[in-house]
Amino acid sequence: MKYLLRRCARFVVATYALLGFIHCGAVSAAVTETSEAPVLDCPLRDAPWSVETPLMDVLLSPRASAIVNRHMGGVLEKLPPQFASTEAPSFSAILDLKALAGMAGLSPDVLAALDAELAKLGLTDAERGARCERYDDEMPELTIPAGTPRLLLFQKITGFLDEPSVTAATATLYELADAHGWSLVETDRAGVMTPESLSRFDAVIWNNTSGDVLTLSQRAAFRQYIEAGGGFVGIHGAGGDFVYYWDWYVDTLLGARFIGHPSDPQFQDAKIVVEPSSTRIAADLAPDWTLHEEWYSFASSPRETGATVIATLDERSYTPVGRGGQNLRMGDHPIVWTRCIGQGRSFYSAIGHRPEVYADERHQRLLGDGVLWAAGGACEITQ
Repeated sequence: MKYLLRRCARFVVATYALLGFIHCGAVSAAVTETSEAPVLDCPLRDAPWSVETPLMDVLLSPRASAIVNRHMGGVLEKLPPQFASTEAPSFSAILDLKALAGMAGLSPDVLAALDAELAKLGLTDAERGARCERYDDEMPELTIPAGTPRLLLFQKITGFLDEPSVTAATATLYELADAHGWSLVETDRAGVMTPESLSRFDAVIWNNTSGDVLTLSQRAAFRQYIEAGGGFVGIHGAGGDFVYYWDWYVDTLLGARFIGHPSDPQFQDAKIVVEPSSTRIAADLAPDWTLHEEWYSFASSPRETGATVIATLDERSYTPVGRGGQNLRMGDHPIVWTRCIGQGRSFYSAIGHRPEVYADERHQRLLGDGVLWAAGGACEITQ
């Protein structure tokens, strides 16, 4: 794949480093100042500096970096490489200064003083351009093969890139397409998100997508596509960022905000409980099965906002404790669900970190059912 071939560096798992970075050796933050970057309609181009500014944008600005280092004890000089990189994909695209302050154990007073000083810092044209460099408006040349449904596999990643999971998911989706006669085409170019281009597809699959990847016009086109009857399939990392900059995507399209996954050990056996539903997704699977995987937890159950839950986790079957003793118990713990957004359909599965799970026949059937449901037509208007 073009995207993966361009990205040779492998990233370590984010949550293993989140609370330990302060003790790492000094690493110089990669900061640049450029006036040649194309200024697209990227979402945060004109956003004032604040503690909610993406860490990447701070690192790209020597002025902002100096202020942060002064208030936070030179923290930017102590970041490990996977957080200090300003070239996407990078963890710095999915963390903000508020999260960084929490990891560093800084007091609310320090954070408030930092926020106040940053608010007084205006934006230069070079900083605006640098903020937009990780976005693109390149329209890919797509040759859509024969078959139905017509599926777009979207693989632009600016945050956490886990190549093994992306590669395994891609291979499995192509295997399913070949076996069932689907039309599947992939791209890592967000320029594909136009009304004309999206109208060629029955559903768009976001394969472990991490980071903010769409410009404002691309967001509008994708949202319109979904609400008018298009389909969305989100796989694992597509719902696993700590920080989001598009509320509609996480609160409406997904319907749940990620809070963490177990840490010690990260991968555990857990029992998946399949619930009967009118969607018929996973209807042929046993009511429960045990899988060795990384298990996501969310701030609240998507069931509370109208999602149809396909599968939950039995929290008695594993240890839902995150880094630093974080309590990840939800009680009602959905990991696979569907939502109707306007006339469109959204299917999300939190399963899919370990490459091995894509070889699991039950997981393959679950994914196949979810793709067909998402591509199958309009929902009743519920959102």
